[in-house]
Amino acid sequence: MRKRSFLLLFLTLFSACSTMQKPPLKPLHYQQNEQAHILQKQNQITTKLYRAYKKWAGVNYCYGGEDLDGVDCSALVQQIYKEAFHIHIPRTTRDQLKTGISVTKKDLKEGDLLFFKIASKGLHTGIYLQNGNFIHASSKYGVRISNLDNPYWKAHYYQAKRLLF
Repeated sequence: MRKRSFLLLFLTLFSACSTMQKPPLKPLHYQQNEQAHILQKQNQITTKLYRAYKKWAGVNYCYGGEDLDGVDCSALVQQIYKEAFHIHIPRTTRDQLKTGISVTKKDLKEGDLLFFKIASKGLHTGIYLQNGNFIHASSKYGVRISNLDNPYWKAHYYQAKRLLF
């Protein structure tokens, strides 16, 4: 009888201490729906950015300019955010740099603001599209799409900020 009791007690303790596999934090179908929602949102952002780019493409650079007759980089970013997302952001690059949350270069998403140091005190801004591409108002070429892998932009990249969540 003692042996049986001991054996029963041992088996009870052994089974009580066994570990169970933890269930996933979210069901798989929820994770897939969440990922699909994120992709859909990113596609909407990208679509809005390309639509805005079509309107502004080729507009000449004009320091202090804010319209289709001529625009500088920070006014372009301000106007695109206003038109595409109904978000009002500051007018100057320095003030835009103070908005949003910092994002690493490897974590860029569509709509993130990009900042470049182009001189000792000069800053330049643009909006990230996808695949390393971004919209900006180039002082030499006007409003265009450039790529972060371009040696010039790679050397002058400063930081990025996220306003769209």
